[in-house]
Amino acid sequence: MAAVMTPYDRTRQIIQQGAAIPLVLIGVLAMIVVPLPPLALDVLFTLNIAASLVVLLAVIYVKRPLEFSIFPTVLLLVTLMRLALNVASTRVVLLHGHEGHDAAGQVIASFGAFVIGGSFAVGIIVFAILTIINFIVITKGATRVSEVAARFTLDALPGKQMAIDADLNAGVLTREEARLRREEVREEADFYGSMDGAGKFIRGDAIAGILILFINVIGGFAIGMLQHGLSAGQAAETYILLAIGDGLVAQLPALLVSTAVAVIVTRVSRSQDMGNAMFGQVFGQYRALAVTAAIIGLVGLVPGMPNVAFLTFAAGLGYLSWMIYQREQAELARVADDEARKAIAGSALAGAPNPAAELSWDEVRPVDALGLEVGFRLIPLVDKAQGGDLMARIKAIRRKQTQDLGFLIPAVHIRDNLDLPPNQYRVLIHGVPVAGGEVHPDREMALNPGHVFGELSGIPGKDPAFGLDATWVHSAQRAQAESLGYTVVDPATVIATHLSHLVREHAAELLGHEEVQSLLDTLKKAAPKLVDDLIPKLLPLSVVVRVLQNLLAERVPVRQIRQIAEALIEHAATTQDPVALTAAVRTALGRFIVQEINGMKAELPVYTLAPPLERILQDSVNGNTAALEPTLAERLHQSLADCVQRQDARGEPSVLLVPGGVRGVLSKMFRHGVPSLQVLAYSEIPEDKRLKLIGSIG
Repeated sequence: MAAVMTPYDRTRQIIQQGAAIPLVLIGVLAMIVVPLPPLALDVLFTLNIAASLVVLLAVIYVKRPLEFSIFPTVLLLVTLMRLALNVASTRVVLLHGHEGHDAAGQVIASFGAFVIGGSFAVGIIVFAILTIINFIVITKGATRVSEVAARFTLDALPGKQMAIDADLNAGVLTREEARLRREEVREEADFYGSMDGAGKFIRGDAIAGILILFINVIGGFAIGMLQHGLSAGQAAETYILLAIGDGLVAQLPALLVSTAVAVIVTRVSRSQDMGNAMFGQVFGQYRALAVTAAIIGLVGLVPGMPNVAFLTFAAGLGYLSWMIYQREQAELARVADDEARKAIAGSALAGAPNPAAELSWDEVRPVDALGLEVGFRLIPLVDKAQGGDLMARIKAIRRKQTQDLGFLIPAVHIRDNLDLPPNQYRVLIHGVPVAGGEVHPDREMALNPGHVFGELSGIPGKDPAFGLDATWVHSAQRAQAESLGYTVVDPATVIATHLSHLVREHAAELLGHEEVQSLLDTLKKAAPKLVDDLIPKLLPLSVVVRVLQNLLAERVPVRQIRQIAEALIEHAATTQDPVALTAAVRTALGRFIVQEINGMKAELPVYTLAPPLERILQDSVNGNTAALEPTLAERLHQSLADCVQRQDARGEPSVLLVPGGVRGVLSKMFRHGVPSLQVLAYSEIPEDKRLKLIGSIG
């Protein structure tokens, strides 16, 4: 049985087919040219008022301004409709106004008789007040807010794009999420740019309303006296009253639409319910209500004041303040009770001492491979019930680092630590703290990328991951900070980025025998003969683990596990030394290593060692160590640091090309002192890669 289409379904189908908007525009233009009867004017004026109310309520109930992205276009259509109605009603008033107050329709007559009491003097005053409110207060303020919002949004666009790229590189966002964020940023810029122009429609409409009123009054007065032989009093009473009614009918929807514009441009960009936010932030502060009740009550006790009204409002505000206070105290008690219950349950689950029970090996619990401890003020960042998204970000980091490094990053165990300061956290690897930082959960970090155009007021700090200068600012300062060139990130992103950096730096410590065995089991599904020949026939598992750890310590991912296994099989017959095998594997992975450093560029910029220094290093190498004089080591460190700084300024990688015998020693020596330096052996450079000699280290 076929479903019966309702009028709503048919209307929606017409709109989706694209026929509605052209018909509306044609109808609006037709109102300017074609004379309309009074009944049609009544219907259209009523429709105009209803449409303005719908627009205002839609703005109030929408969660975010971007959810009403079509608002600038709707604003244009409503303004055109109102202006077309002004033209149509002016024609009817001037042509048939002498016939009586109902000549232009019941709506205009009602506004002229009921709203202003039939007095054109009162009507002029009411119209002037409405025009001043609309033009001077609401329209001018909304236009200014639109201009500022558009300027700040467009100025902050590069900073927002950089923040999205930083989150993507840190693994906080997936590619799809980053694409959606970029689209949202572009839509936001387009919206506020359009609102800046749409505000001019409202301003022009207010000016047009004033001019149309004066034209109707002067024109009607002249037509009534010259064409229809009315006296000055009759002409004034008839035409001015109709003109005032016409102006009020137009000003009411204009005021509603102007208010809608002001509301939508003054709202914040994040998703929120306007009613709940208004009540929670304005009427949710019991202290403000209590002080207000006290002041109103004191004023109500003054003799001669309307005591009943003031004392009634004071009593109402005092009762509301007391109710909010009681609710907050009950909520605090409930939270404290829940935390105590969780603590008791946690201690029981953790194995609280029981004198009646015998000790067992269950008391010895394994140490987590990767842990994160937070102060108590950072718990909301982790708790999903309180809106925290740090857990989701850490999961995204694990996925990204697992794909990049080539092995499964262990789960991050998060716990609160009351011994830490409230705003601090620390990262532990195998139970040992390796780094930490301080974040402010109620603020956002504005990073100084090196070129900003002003200072920010806030709490100075440092980016815990890379040591950049930063300032902790309030969320309301985000747009200002981005317009000045700062990169603004939230506290959860700060912790997640730091954790991602530490995982990459300590990847060798996170790879153990179990992880390597899982890697080989995965490889065995595709190449079973390769794995069977390698372990345990040629090499024990411990040697393979050591080789893979050496690669990760030198920032070489182990994604190419098949090539690594083939290189180990090839050289296992001659040596089982992990250092020598690591060098052999690096030679086999040369093309991959160079591509990780320089991408697909044709030339690789390199530094080399001066021949005298190269001979000194070769003579001083003994196994995996080098006996260098402290002054020589210090000068070499400073020279390499200067080279890295120059390469960073050029935007190029820093590569030191050395003989294979000293590569491992130099890499280990300067791995932490000059972390950006890549030390490569001559044998690791692919034959088809062109080298560009930058300089020689002497």
